[in-house]
Formats: sequence, C-alpha cells, structure tokens
Amino acid sequence: MIRFQEVPRPARVGAALVGVAGMLALAGCSTTPAAEAESTTDTSASAAPSASASSTGSATTDAAASGSAYVDGSYTAEGSYSTPESVEQISVTVTLADDVITAVEVTGDPQKSESKEYQSKFIGGISDVVVGKSIDEISVDRVAGSSLTSGGFNQAIEEIKTEAAA
Repeated sequence: MIRFQEVPRPARVGAALVGVAGMLALAGCSTTPAAEAESTTDTSASAAPSASASSTGSATTDAAASGSAYVDGSYTAEGSYSTPESVEQISVTVTLADDVITAVEVTGDPQKSESKEYQSKFIGGISDVVVGKSIDEISVDRVAGSSLTSGGFNQAIEEIKTEAAA
C-alpha cells in the first residue's frame, strides 16, 4: 500500500488562489468578437453591409428622429461556433422596433447529432430570453442547457447591430 503525506492546508489554499489569479489574468487577455471586428475594420469596410448580414425589411420610422440607435425592420445574419467535433452555423433573424427585439427566429444546420439536440433546445428557448428586450442589453450565455450555440447567436446579433445602425 502506498501512503502519501497530506500537503498542509495553507499550501493547498495558496496553490488554489494562485491558480484562480492566473485564470483571471488570462481572461483579461481575451478579446470579444466585437472588439476584434472594430480593431480590424477600416471606415470604408464598416460603411458597407456585411456579406453575411442582410436587411430583409425596410425602415418603418426615421430612427434618427425618434432617438433610436437602430432602424426598425427585420435583419438576418449568420453566426458560427465551435464544438469539440465540428464548427456549426446558425442563421438569426430579428425584428426590431424602437431598438427592442419584437421577434426572433433561429435556424440551424447541425453537422453532428449532438449539435442537432442542443440547437433544437436553443431554438425552442431563445424567444423567451430576448423578445421584449433592447438589442443592446442582450448577451446570451446559456439557453435551455445549450451553451455553445449562444456564441454563434451573439456573433449574429453583433452583425445585425452593425447592419441596423441608424
């Protein structure tokens, strides 16, 4: 039988604190997709619509006159996210009125059976999470047990915000 001598409690606590501090330091080094887009996009590129985001509706009000940051209408964009097995894509369509999401539709084309299950759960629950909220206030992290699909959703929302900007 092999016997190990237990490490003193202060040493274990100290090691745990160093590990947490290291994770926090590394988390500060990451960038968000929006920050990456801003840092790599020049002014001529930001004036043109994104290739994967398209407006499918027309402006129903003058956003500048109403104080809205976004033009009312329906907008569609694609988002992608990585799973351990594949890279998945979803299509997000939102309808905006006075900067508030009044309707959302998400469609997916899952490559793996597990992705199909999680996308289905996400699609079934996303409306309850975002409809009725300002587009600037939403940042989805987990919906109905699906946490990876939200990355593609948030990416698509950022493209829609760019497209719909007044």
